[in-house]
Amino acid sequence: MSHVSAVGLSLGLALSLHSVKAKPGSPFPGDKGSPVTVSATLRSVTVYRSGAEMVHTATAHLDQGNNEVIIDQISNYIDPNSIRISCSGNVTIMSAAFSSDYLKQETPTPVLKILQDSISVIKAALGRLEALTSADNEQLDLLNANKSIGGANAGVTVADLTRMLDYYRQKVLDLRTELNSYQDRSTQLKEQQARLDNQIQEEQQKNAKIAGHLTLQLLSPLAGACDLTISYVTTAAHWDPLYDLRAGSSKEPLEIVYKAQLVQTSGIDWKQVKLHLSTSTPARNNIAPTLRTRFLRFEDPVADALESREPMADKKFLLAGTVAGVDVKPSPAMNDVVVVGYGTSGGSGAPEYTEPLYVVNGRQISAEEYKKIDQRAFKHVDHLKGEEATSLYGARGGAGVYVATLKDELGDYVTVSDKTVDVVFDIDLPYDVPTNGKQQGVVLKEYKLPCTYTYFAAPGLDKGVYLLGQVLDWEKLNLLPGEADLIVEGTLIGRSRLDPGSTQDTLNLTLGQDKRIVVRRDKVAEFSSVKFLGSSKKEIFTYEITVRNNKQEKVQLLLKDQYPISSNKDIEEELLESSGAAVDKETGILTWKLDLAAGETRKFRLSYSIRYPKDKSLYIHP
Repeated sequence: MSHVSAVGLSLGLALSLHSVKAKPGSPFPGDKGSPVTVSATLRSVTVYRSGAEMVHTATAHLDQGNNEVIIDQISNYIDPNSIRISCSGNVTIMSAAFSSDYLKQETPTPVLKILQDSISVIKAALGRLEALTSADNEQLDLLNANKSIGGANAGVTVADLTRMLDYYRQKVLDLRTELNSYQDRSTQLKEQQARLDNQIQEEQQKNAKIAGHLTLQLLSPLAGACDLTISYVTTAAHWDPLYDLRAGSSKEPLEIVYKAQLVQTSGIDWKQVKLHLSTSTPARNNIAPTLRTRFLRFEDPVADALESREPMADKKFLLAGTVAGVDVKPSPAMNDVVVVGYGTSGGSGAPEYTEPLYVVNGRQISAEEYKKIDQRAFKHVDHLKGEEATSLYGARGGAGVYVATLKDELGDYVTVSDKTVDVVFDIDLPYDVPTNGKQQGVVLKEYKLPCTYTYFAAPGLDKGVYLLGQVLDWEKLNLLPGEADLIVEGTLIGRSRLDPGSTQDTLNLTLGQDKRIVVRRDKVAEFSSVKFLGSSKKEIFTYEITVRNNKQEKVQLLLKDQYPISSNKDIEEELLESSGAAVDKETGILTWKLDLAAGETRKFRLSYSIRYPKDKSLYIHP
């Protein structure tokens, strides 16, 4: 039985056994033939937040003894120290070396070759137009230089002059017409060439040149095929989280679509590979921090500022597989319905079934159809037998029933593994990711979570009214900080940022502004004044806050404002009016929790005074 001999090879510590010679009678001859070149096939990729681990397989046919194997079709952007190789059988890896072949001629892709050929055809056509234009211009110059008729002593008749003018006019007209047509055609060709050039640049971004290869020295006890597995880490790939936050009415749950924006420029198109997305970043420093002495210093103010109806004859088939004890057997009369414990409605008795029944998503299908379903598409499969099967599906379930539910969204194909130091999303679908440096979206998971919605306004800072969502038990979602598209009642209203780096039990999400709730904050001049009291100056500030709900439904609004707090004994502040708000005297923040009916308008008043020495200037933010 063969076994896998896995050897982790660092290029700096590669084994140098080239000089080993076989002793007389040794089963391992020291001579080696010509190098064997094999192509590696990319099987799976684990993409980290920065970097990716790529796993290839290859098969090489080895001779007995020493063999030199060159493995190509691997990325040219790799960390040589991350190379790991394993081989089947008793094959020993003697050494491995990674190198880049800069002399290897780049082979353009078929699409790029067609574009380049089209450019060549256009350039040839432009050259011909240029030659024709030059020839016509020379004819015009010749006509202009030879306008004289007859010799020095010969007269010119009217008939000669008329013929000359007609000839000249017609010839110039023909030449000018040709030149204009050449110019129009040249402009069209140049525009087409520009478009082709842009498309060529797009194709060249796919980085089709693969110049990296591994040279292996292998020692094989027997001639035959050897299976190789090669893995390495490349820096030319990464992924970033992106979210869709979909909010409907206040009674609906919040939908979070967790996506990954994947980018790779490894030089290899990833075709039908199995993807794993990891939340870790291998490139970061993995050394635990060391505490050092912290010294106190004075502040430097300068430095510190800086988301049919059907015929009745067919409706009975809807009962099959869904109503317990009911089965439908097709017949010319189209009326054979089997009920548990009874015969058919059109027959003389219940039939005997020897083949299992297959029910997929509530619909009966044949065994042949069932076998054609990709095994990865099954979400749940239950095998019912005996009384359990017949109680639900009648006599038709006598041979057993396979009840299957298929996956209905991409997130069903993603398995989340919470490991020791990271979270890995395993995608059970083959993916194509071209090496063009462009972002490719991958849906990881979709969550529908209970959410408490409320509106928030702080008119002293911002005139907008924002919809907030509060989500509990968010820790199990394995979220990462990232951009989030806000979709409220089916309309994209903008982009926010989701930051799950919180130690709180509740995840607070800002879901954008709602223009249908209006908040105004106006200064009331007649209740605002300035008074001088001895050596002091007293200023009174009064503001009126107006809130109106223009929506067709009741809303909850969290309204906040504030008055300034003094940290100087010479400055005294006093809250004069708060209209029933909850007041935090340490921060000066006033909070109103409001239930606003549809179309309701309410007003609140905030008033405070500030007393300070009149010979001082005090900046007071409104």
